[in-house]
Amino acid sequence: MKHVSAIIFGAAIIIAAYFLGNAYVQRANPPQIISVTGLGNENFTSDLIVWEGQFSTNSTVLKTAFDQLNNDKEIVRQYLVSKGIESGSIIFNSVQTTEMRDNQYENGNYVGSIFRGYQLIQTLNIESENVALIESVSREITELLNKGVQFNSSPPRYYYTKLADLKIEMISKATEDARIRAEKIAENAGSKLGDLASANMGVFQITGQNSGEDYSWGGAYNTSSKNKTASITMRLEYKVK
Repeated sequence: MKHVSAIIFGAAIIIAAYFLGNAYVQRANPPQIISVTGLGNENFTSDLIVWEGQFSTNSTVLKTAFDQLNNDKEIVRQYLVSKGIESGSIIFNSVQTTEMRDNQYENGNYVGSIFRGYQLIQTLNIESENVALIESVSREITELLNKGVQFNSSPPRYYYTKLADLKIEMISKATEDARIRAEKIAENAGSKLGDLASANMGVFQITGQNSGEDYSWGGAYNTSSKNKTASITMRLEYKVK
Protein backbone atom coordinates (compact mmCIF):
# COMPACT_ATOMS: atom_id res chain seq x y z
CA MET A 1 0.00 0.00 0.00
CA LYS A 2 2.83 2.37 0.88
CA HIS A 3 4.47 1.53 -2.45
CA VAL A 4 1.29 2.38 -4.39
CA SER A 5 0.90 5.66 -2.48
CA ALA A 6 4.46 6.63 -3.31
CA ILE A 7 3.84 5.96 -7.00
CA ILE A 8 0.66 8.08 -6.99
CA PHE A 9 2.42 10.88 -5.10
CA GLY A 10 5.33 10.83 -7.55
CA ALA A 11 2.99 10.93 -10.53
CA ALA A 12 1.16 13.90 -9.03
CA ILE A 13 4.43 15.77 -8.63
CA ILE A 14 5.35 15.09 -12.28
CA ILE A 15 1.94 16.27 -13.56
CA ALA A 16 2.05 19.40 -11.41
CA ALA A 17 5.56 20.17 -12.60
CA TYR A 18 4.40 19.80 -16.22
CA PHE A 19 1.53 22.27 -15.84
CA LEU A 20 3.66 24.75 -13.91
CA GLY A 21 6.39 24.54 -16.50
CA ASN A 22 3.93 24.95 -19.36
CA ALA A 23 2.39 28.00 -17.66
CA TYR A 24 5.84 29.52 -17.26
CA VAL A 25 6.62 28.97 -20.95
CA GLN A 26 3.32 30.65 -21.93
CA ARG A 27 4.13 33.63 -19.71
CA ALA A 28 7.66 33.87 -21.01
CA ASN A 29 6.47 33.65 -24.64
CA PRO A 30 3.22 35.58 -24.85
CA PRO A 31 1.31 35.76 -28.20
CA GLN A 32 3.07 38.20 -30.51
CA ILE A 33 0.57 40.94 -31.33
CA ILE A 34 0.99 44.30 -33.05
CA SER A 35 -1.60 46.95 -32.15
CA VAL A 36 -1.93 49.93 -34.48
CA THR A 37 -4.36 52.80 -35.00
CA GLY A 38 -5.12 54.05 -38.49
CA LEU A 39 -6.72 57.35 -39.47
CA GLY A 40 -9.01 58.10 -42.38
CA ASN A 41 -10.14 61.64 -43.19
CA GLU A 42 -11.81 63.44 -46.05
CA ASN A 43 -12.83 67.02 -46.82
CA PHE A 44 -16.29 67.54 -48.28
CA THR A 45 -18.84 70.24 -48.98
CA SER A 46 -22.37 70.10 -47.56
CA ASP A 47 -25.15 69.50 -50.10
CA LEU A 48 -28.16 70.28 -47.89
CA ILE A 49 -29.03 73.46 -46.02
CA VAL A 50 -31.67 74.05 -43.34
CA TRP A 51 -32.66 77.60 -42.52
CA GLU A 52 -35.13 78.84 -39.91
CA GLY A 53 -36.61 82.23 -39.07
CA GLN A 54 -39.53 83.87 -37.33
CA PHE A 55 -41.66 87.01 -37.36
CA SER A 56 -44.20 88.33 -34.86
CA THR A 57 -47.02 90.80 -34.26
CA ASN A 58 -48.43 92.45 -31.13
CA SER A 59 -51.90 93.81 -30.37
CA THR A 60 -54.31 94.18 -27.49
CA VAL A 61 -56.92 92.51 -29.70
CA LEU A 62 -56.19 88.90 -30.55
CA LYS A 63 -57.96 88.93 -33.93
CA THR A 64 -56.10 92.09 -34.97
CA ALA A 65 -52.77 90.46 -34.11
CA PHE A 66 -53.74 87.31 -36.00
CA ASP A 67 -54.83 89.24 -39.11
CA GLN A 68 -51.59 91.20 -39.11
CA LEU A 69 -49.58 87.99 -38.73
CA ASN A 70 -51.35 86.45 -41.73
CA ASN A 71 -50.62 89.59 -43.74
CA ASP A 72 -46.91 89.41 -42.78
CA LYS A 73 -46.88 85.71 -43.61
CA GLU A 74 -47.99 86.44 -47.17
CA ILE A 75 -45.38 89.18 -47.51
CA VAL A 76 -42.68 86.77 -46.34
CA ARG A 77 -43.88 84.04 -48.71
CA GLN A 78 -43.95 86.35 -51.72
CA TYR A 79 -40.51 87.73 -50.87
CA LEU A 80 -38.94 84.28 -50.63
CA VAL A 81 -40.55 83.07 -53.83
CA SER A 82 -39.37 86.23 -55.63
CA LYS A 83 -35.82 85.27 -54.61
CA GLY A 84 -36.13 81.90 -56.34
CA ILE A 85 -37.16 79.67 -53.42
CA GLU A 86 -39.86 77.15 -54.33
CA SER A 87 -43.10 77.73 -52.46
CA GLY A 88 -43.36 74.04 -51.58
CA SER A 89 -40.09 74.10 -49.65
CA ILE A 90 -41.27 76.92 -47.34
CA ILE A 91 -42.81 75.34 -44.24
CA PHE A 92 -44.74 77.64 -41.90
CA ASN A 93 -45.13 76.14 -38.44
CA SER A 94 -48.02 76.60 -36.01
CA VAL A 95 -48.56 80.05 -34.47
CA GLN A 96 -47.41 80.60 -30.90
CA THR A 97 -49.63 82.91 -28.84
CA THR A 98 -48.42 84.61 -25.68
CA GLU A 99 -50.43 86.87 -23.36
CA MET A 100 -48.20 89.73 -22.26
CA ARG A 101 -48.58 91.19 -18.78
CA ASP A 102 -46.67 93.61 -16.56
CA ASN A 103 -46.29 92.56 -12.93
CA GLN A 104 -47.25 95.16 -10.33
CA TYR A 105 -45.65 95.59 -6.91
CA GLU A 106 -46.39 97.70 -3.82
CA ASN A 107 -43.76 98.02 -1.12
CA GLY A 108 -41.90 95.15 -2.73
CA ASN A 109 -44.94 92.85 -2.66
CA TYR A 110 -46.58 91.44 -5.77
CA VAL A 111 -50.14 92.71 -6.09
CA GLY A 112 -51.10 91.51 -9.55
CA SER A 113 -50.49 92.17 -13.24
CA ILE A 114 -51.76 94.43 -15.98
CA PHE A 115 -52.66 93.06 -19.39
CA ARG A 116 -50.54 94.60 -22.19
CA GLY A 117 -51.70 92.60 -25.16
CA TYR A 118 -50.99 89.50 -27.22
CA GLN A 119 -47.83 88.49 -29.03
CA LEU A 120 -48.14 86.06 -31.93
CA ILE A 121 -45.04 84.37 -33.36
CA GLN A 122 -44.83 82.53 -36.67
CA THR A 123 -41.80 80.36 -37.45
CA LEU A 124 -40.77 78.97 -40.81
CA ASN A 125 -38.37 76.29 -41.97
CA ILE A 126 -36.69 75.88 -45.34
CA GLU A 127 -34.77 72.74 -46.34
CA SER A 128 -33.05 72.80 -49.71
CA GLU A 129 -30.23 71.28 -51.74
CA ASN A 130 -29.70 74.68 -53.37
CA VAL A 131 -27.21 75.70 -50.71
CA ALA A 132 -25.91 78.83 -52.45
CA LEU A 133 -29.40 80.26 -52.99
CA ILE A 134 -30.55 79.81 -49.39
CA GLU A 135 -27.27 81.24 -48.10
CA SER A 136 -27.78 84.34 -50.21
CA VAL A 137 -31.40 84.84 -49.12
CA SER A 138 -30.53 84.36 -45.45
CA ARG A 139 -28.03 87.21 -45.71
CA GLU A 140 -30.49 89.53 -47.45
CA ILE A 141 -33.56 88.78 -45.33
CA THR A 142 -33.29 92.13 -43.52
CA GLU A 143 -34.86 93.59 -46.66
CA LEU A 144 -38.16 92.53 -45.13
CA LEU A 145 -37.79 95.38 -42.64
CA ASN A 146 -38.53 97.75 -45.51
CA LYS A 147 -41.79 95.88 -45.99
CA GLY A 148 -42.77 96.30 -42.35
CA VAL A 149 -42.00 92.75 -41.24
CA GLN A 150 -39.83 92.20 -38.15
CA PHE A 151 -38.07 89.03 -39.29
CA ASN A 152 -35.46 87.28 -37.13
CA SER A 153 -33.18 84.83 -38.91
CA SER A 154 -31.22 81.92 -37.42
CA PRO A 155 -27.84 80.89 -38.85
CA PRO A 156 -28.21 78.18 -41.53
CA ARG A 157 -27.32 74.60 -40.68
CA TYR A 158 -25.41 72.45 -43.16
CA TYR A 159 -25.71 68.69 -43.75
CA TYR A 160 -24.48 66.02 -46.14
CA THR A 161 -26.91 63.55 -47.70
CA LYS A 162 -24.26 60.96 -48.67
CA LEU A 163 -22.89 60.55 -45.16
CA ALA A 164 -23.37 56.77 -45.06
CA ASP A 165 -21.25 56.28 -48.20
CA LEU A 166 -18.64 58.69 -46.86
CA LYS A 167 -18.41 56.76 -43.59
CA ILE A 168 -17.73 53.50 -45.41
CA GLU A 169 -15.00 55.20 -47.42
CA MET A 170 -13.43 56.59 -44.24
CA ILE A 171 -13.40 53.16 -42.57
CA SER A 172 -11.65 51.72 -45.62
CA LYS A 173 -9.02 54.47 -45.54
CA ALA A 174 -8.42 54.11 -41.79
CA THR A 175 -8.11 50.31 -42.08
CA GLU A 176 -5.60 50.60 -44.92
CA ASP A 177 -3.60 53.19 -42.98
CA ALA A 178 -3.47 50.91 -39.93
CA ARG A 179 -2.41 47.90 -42.01
CA ILE A 180 0.47 49.83 -43.59
CA ARG A 181 1.64 50.93 -40.14
CA ALA A 182 1.49 47.34 -38.86
CA GLU A 183 3.46 46.03 -41.84
CA LYS A 184 6.16 48.63 -41.25
CA ILE A 185 6.43 47.76 -37.55
CA ALA A 186 6.69 44.03 -38.33
CA GLU A 187 9.30 44.69 -41.02
CA ASN A 188 11.42 46.79 -38.66
CA ALA A 189 11.25 43.99 -36.10
CA GLY A 190 12.39 41.39 -38.65
CA SER A 191 9.02 39.66 -38.62
CA LYS A 192 6.07 39.24 -40.94
CA LEU A 193 2.50 40.32 -40.41
CA GLY A 194 0.11 37.50 -39.69
CA ASP A 195 -3.67 37.28 -39.54
CA LEU A 196 -5.86 40.07 -38.25
CA ALA A 197 -6.78 39.32 -34.64
CA SER A 198 -9.26 42.13 -33.93
CA ALA A 199 -10.58 45.41 -35.31
CA ASN A 200 -12.29 48.21 -33.42
CA MET A 201 -13.76 51.34 -34.95
CA GLY A 202 -13.32 54.71 -33.27
CA VAL A 203 -15.80 57.58 -33.12
CA PHE A 204 -16.88 59.28 -36.34
CA GLN A 205 -16.02 62.99 -36.21
CA ILE A 206 -17.24 65.83 -38.45
CA THR A 207 -15.67 69.23 -37.91
CA GLY A 208 -15.51 72.47 -39.85
CA GLN A 209 -12.53 72.75 -42.18
CA ASN A 210 -9.70 74.78 -40.62
CA SER A 211 -11.93 75.51 -37.63
CA GLY A 212 -9.67 74.26 -34.86
CA GLU A 213 -12.59 72.37 -33.31
CA ASP A 214 -11.82 69.77 -30.67
CA TYR A 215 -12.88 66.18 -31.17
CA SER A 216 -15.61 64.95 -28.86
CA TRP A 217 -15.51 61.70 -26.87
CA GLY A 218 -18.98 60.91 -28.16
CA GLY A 219 -18.30 62.18 -31.68
CA ALA A 220 -18.46 65.70 -33.11
CA TYR A 221 -21.04 66.71 -35.73
CA ASN A 222 -20.53 70.21 -37.04
CA THR A 223 -23.61 71.83 -38.64
CA SER A 224 -22.45 75.45 -38.72
CA SER A 225 -19.82 75.10 -41.48
CA LYS A 226 -20.58 74.39 -45.14
CA ASN A 227 -17.10 72.94 -45.73
CA LYS A 228 -16.30 70.11 -43.35
CA THR A 229 -13.75 67.42 -42.57
CA ALA A 230 -14.79 63.87 -41.68
CA SER A 231 -12.44 61.56 -39.81
CA ILE A 232 -12.48 58.19 -38.12
CA THR A 233 -9.94 55.86 -36.52
CA MET A 234 -9.58 52.08 -36.70
CA ARG A 235 -7.63 50.12 -34.08
CA LEU A 236 -6.33 46.82 -35.47
CA GLU A 237 -4.44 43.98 -33.83
CA TYR A 238 -2.36 41.64 -36.00
CA LYS A 239 -0.61 38.42 -35.15
CA VAL A 240 3.11 38.31 -35.95
CA LYS A 241 4.68 35.35 -37.71
